[in-house]
Amino acid sequence: MLRAGNRIELLENGAEYFPALIAAIETAEREIYFESYLFAADHTGYEVAHALSRAVLRGVRVRVMLDGFGAFGFDADIRHEWRVAGVDLLIYRPPRLGLHWPRLRRLHRKLVVIDARVAFVGGINVIDDRNAPGRPDHRYDYAVRVEGPLLADIYPATRRLWRLLSWSQLHRRPARSPRLRMDMIPRGEVRAQFVLRDNLRHRGDIEQAYLSAIRSARHEIVIANAYFLPGMALRRALVAAAQRGVRVVLLLQGRSDHPLVREASRALYRNFLEAGVEIREYHASFMHAKVAVIDDVWATVGSSNIDPFSLWLAREANVVMVDPTFARQLRASLEAALQRGSHVLHRMTWRRVGWFKKMGSWLAYGLLRVLMGLVWRGKWR
Repeated sequence: MLRAGNRIELLENGAEYFPALIAAIETAEREIYFESYLFAADHTGYEVAHALSRAVLRGVRVRVMLDGFGAFGFDADIRHEWRVAGVDLLIYRPPRLGLHWPRLRRLHRKLVVIDARVAFVGGINVIDDRNAPGRPDHRYDYAVRVEGPLLADIYPATRRLWRLLSWSQLHRRPARSPRLRMDMIPRGEVRAQFVLRDNLRHRGDIEQAYLSAIRSARHEIVIANAYFLPGMALRRALVAAAQRGVRVVLLLQGRSDHPLVREASRALYRNFLEAGVEIREYHASFMHAKVAVIDDVWATVGSSNIDPFSLWLAREANVVMVDPTFARQLRASLEAALQRGSHVLHRMTWRRVGWFKKMGSWLAYGLLRVLMGLVWRGKWR
């Protein structure tokens, strides 16, 4: 459901995100919910960790949830500091051996709620911009800072997951903490929707949000997505949009920390290029973005990739904005990235790619399909 009256600030990269996040933590008075996939033991990680500890020491209840895979080997010094300060820490599904799909369900969303009055949603993990494969100039990623009526959807989602995980790990119902009164006073003019993907009521919500917007597009679709391996429905929707005259631009990773996914994605390039879809690979730095702009009106920023991991296994959180001002701001940022750091893949050039390279891409694609069939019992589509 779209809610009007929100103030939503676009934050590009850690250089904008972490100062805004830490400033909000420093003003917290009662409660912080903090969810992240990664929490690195680097300069940024320690800055955020210390800010959370200081919040507890002045009487704020701080609850941190990290993913078991993403935070595997979580820093002992931070853990000790939090234990002494009184930060509550839960690890979502610690890793266990085996490919049975429930074990691979992950907490991939990056979500912070402070005093039920301000939230941060996006794709940025707690990690230095320069702490990336190949150590490029920066990580390329986005988040949003949210104030307004949308907190009515975001705040209960964080509380619900905390209670669920507390019950599953402690094997008893956690003590009920008082629910704060949400600050739902209109703070701006942005209409927005909070979109989750979970394993119960919201299995396909993020994918459906993309499909609905793509199918209604009239002029332009720009998608920047770090791990791009869409299912058949999304592939057909993008091709159909291009064939009816919509400009479709895909900004994808050129440098990748998961070569198998990148090669599998490339198996889809020819069909997209032949349909008139523009493909750009981003090489200026390590791209981790998961955003899109359609017709300079609809936009989304969040944690969800367009791949089987995000759309079928992980808990994700996106914000959808229907607002020309915000959409144009994000579009301008994407245009700068397209111009400064991307390589255009031309249809004729891709046709001349050697058979050995193409075979490698299709083998990677086939391997991922087999793996998804094993862990998701044939529900790949």
